[in-house]
Amino acid sequence: MKDYIINVLKNSDKALTIFELQDKLNLKEVEEIRELGNLLRELEKETIIYHTNKDRYMMLEDSQLKKGIMRANKKGFGFVEVENSEDDIYVAQEDMNGALHDDEVLVEITSKKNIDRLEGRILKVIKRRENRYIGEINFKDDIGYITLDDNKLKLEIKIPKEDSMNTVDGHKVVVELGKKINNSSYYGRIVDIIGHKNDPGVDILSVVYKYNINTEFSDDVKEELKTIPNEVKEEDLVGRRDLRDEVIFTIDGDDTKDIDDAISIEKLNNGNYKLGVHIADVSYYVKEGSPLDDEAMERGTSVYLVDRVIPMLPHELSNGICSLNPNVDRLAISCVMEFDANGKQLNYEISPSVIKSRIQMTYKKVNNILEDNKVPEGYEEYEKDLRIMLELAHILRKEKVSRGYIDFEVDEAKILVDEECKPTEITLRERGEGEKLIEDFMIAANECVASHIYFMNLPFIYRVHEVPKEEKLRDYLTFVSSLGYTVTGDIKSSDPKSVQNIIKQLEDKPEFKILSSLLLRSMQKAVYKPENLGHYGLASKCYTHFTSPIRRYPDTTVHRLLRTYLFDGKIDMPTIRKWEEKLVYIAEHSSSRERASVDCEREVEDMKMAEYMEDHIGEEFEGMISSVTNFGMFVELDNLIEGLVPLRDMKDFFHFDETTMSLVGERSKVKYQIGERVKVKVVRASKEEKIIDFEVVRKV
Repeated sequence: MKDYIINVLKNSDKALTIFELQDKLNLKEVEEIRELGNLLRELEKETIIYHTNKDRYMMLEDSQLKKGIMRANKKGFGFVEVENSEDDIYVAQEDMNGALHDDEVLVEITSKKNIDRLEGRILKVIKRRENRYIGEINFKDDIGYITLDDNKLKLEIKIPKEDSMNTVDGHKVVVELGKKINNSSYYGRIVDIIGHKNDPGVDILSVVYKYNINTEFSDDVKEELKTIPNEVKEEDLVGRRDLRDEVIFTIDGDDTKDIDDAISIEKLNNGNYKLGVHIADVSYYVKEGSPLDDEAMERGTSVYLVDRVIPMLPHELSNGICSLNPNVDRLAISCVMEFDANGKQLNYEISPSVIKSRIQMTYKKVNNILEDNKVPEGYEEYEKDLRIMLELAHILRKEKVSRGYIDFEVDEAKILVDEECKPTEITLRERGEGEKLIEDFMIAANECVASHIYFMNLPFIYRVHEVPKEEKLRDYLTFVSSLGYTVTGDIKSSDPKSVQNIIKQLEDKPEFKILSSLLLRSMQKAVYKPENLGHYGLASKCYTHFTSPIRRYPDTTVHRLLRTYLFDGKIDMPTIRKWEEKLVYIAEHSSSRERASVDCEREVEDMKMAEYMEDHIGEEFEGMISSVTNFGMFVELDNLIEGLVPLRDMKDFFHFDETTMSLVGERSKVKYQIGERVKVKVVRASKEEKIIDFEVVRKV
């Protein structure tokens, strides 16, 4: 009956009473009428319909009420993000009604504050983001008070002594909300102790707990590990291509221990290239539905932090039997492709294999060969292969660029820490020929695998990057023109060449890095989906993630599907239906865990950058204005540390011009705009608050 109720309300031009609904649904029996009342309450609870003060019912979407996610500000107010709406709804502190940051809420639109911003008030919290929070406990009169790590959460939590797990002042803890005292005050209980705030690494661990990232494996997983062999057995080789005599090797970072991918190359007599991409066969050991598989799916991804890796799979697998370590037999899934001199793929083969990597190369030493013509000891016999690989990588990249591939050239920071987890140096992460070569080869393999299954018309998981929204690109071009640059672009086109063309027009501008980063933010986020929508940024019509099954669950799933469809030949209807249903959850959950992982990594980086700058207060640095707001401007230093120059601390009264994204001094007429270089002094830094404040010394 629910569907009938919804249909009636959708097609009604006014809100209906329960009696009018009863008539329209032609309900006569007492039981039917009672069921109608129950279902209306259910639909109201599910926030599908709205029950007005005049005892009438209407679809929520037709009312002044909206469902959305609360994004709170540390000052107490917030904005509600409504799905499929460009307009956020401003909520004043007095109208928050106990809503916390990231809660799902029901908000009533009360008025328009101005033409650009809606105002509202929270009617109810539909779903708490969490019932568990991270903070520091301190006691007063045998009651523990929690100072939450997230300063956007305006929440007082009191911990009775009996619920404190014998914690002491300064312990970082996980607290669960209990009885409500009032809208912003609760009793709580400690459910986990992270460690004392002064212990090394506890600061990072607190952020990890915030994002619900598991740091320990369950007893069931540990039991299953006992059944996993630590070397390849003869029976594992049945049905596999034996590639152990081929020259195959790996290229990774200096400290990489979980090696997913190995590569091989051959220049054929006809001038074509035969590229082998050999990926660790994780799904052979991680069986579907096993404790290991369930845990890997729940985690979704490995998390790479400044001082540690929180792996998706236990080290016994990720660094052991699944890792393509040198000079040992390892099981793989190999994608061997032939390309012509223009980068066109002519044929390919995807098969289970056994390989033996000859050497574990590092990017640094490979770059010595490819960039500086210096061959490190032990690399002599592989120099020719590496140079052929570089030839092919340049061909593949040229082919990608010709179809619209967009290289935003966004830098990444590398944070070095000492044994006490204190940051000692922050530099730019290098991205040389070796790094680019591996990236090009992995993209080629991912496209090959995705296209193969796509044309079989079977359920699959894709890496999707949708076309950017026209209004976002229009806003970006308007902003660029305010800087005095004339940039043209067909923002209505779905062809990535249009954005590629914008990038090319900006390449020679002094503020290119900032402009490129801002353009990247105008793009949609890449996600996992069970339907092929293409990958805009890569200009790829069909793309997946196949090459990192040790650290990404979607890749493990792709391997499992290859085994099911190609190697075992199971393409019957029950198999197809099973994966059609299962992939919806895997794609959504993997995207969610990826976002949590990225957010966690960024928050840890922000914290460590702030901690690093605590030792540099009073010192001066050069940087570029990266963003301008109505409360100040952000300056990014050359090593990517970013800090705020607060408006309140500037020595003139500055007006914020939203159209040009600039600040203009009322008396001095000094203008600060995105892209300008300035010298700043560090005036404040707080590891706990993860903030850095600068003061402008002068323009550069």
